[in-house]
Amino acid sequence: MEKPSTLWDRSRQAVVAEIVDTALKLFAEQGYEATTMAQVASSAGVSQRSLFRYFGTKEDLVCGDQEALGDLLVATVEAQAPEVSTWDALRAGFTAILTASNHTPQRVLEISTLIFENPPLRSRYFEKRLRWQRALAPVIEKRMGIESGEIPDARAMGVIATVFACVDTASELWVRHGGKADAFELYEQALAAVRG
Repeated sequence: MEKPSTLWDRSRQAVVAEIVDTALKLFAEQGYEATTMAQVASSAGVSQRSLFRYFGTKEDLVCGDQEALGDLLVATVEAQAPEVSTWDALRAGFTAILTASNHTPQRVLEISTLIFENPPLRSRYFEKRLRWQRALAPVIEKRMGIESGEIPDARAMGVIATVFACVDTASELWVRHGGKADAFELYEQALAAVRG
């Protein structure tokens, strides 16, 4: 049974949501690169020190807590029953992180658009996702019956990289369709084409 959230948790979530709202508004008005953390703090009515307690970097305002999402991805894949295919286990992991957000579809579209339209932000986003891939390697190796070594196995990494590429393709196309396409259907189409 899930532990009920405390008043402090709910208050923290409200503050985080308000800061993100403020940041996204400033990014839309001024541009991502031109907006400073000091401006976000001032506009949100919090000190810079408080802002950095909630968000370590400006990228975190957009991408969220990537470490927590990466942990959720790995845990979800690992929790899948042994009879679930590697492909389906990874899909379950991505479904978990895509539905874990408290954001509305419109907010996810705003955030995704920012990521895909800003090369420095997109670069940081992909850098963090490479860490997710490395963290998944032993889990996928085990699922595929491959003994883990010091260096990840090419077969496991190939499957992981393929799924990530299909997720990123589906996400970018979803953004280019203005959020009107079905992201999961785009993913399935991309994966089916790759797998033949």
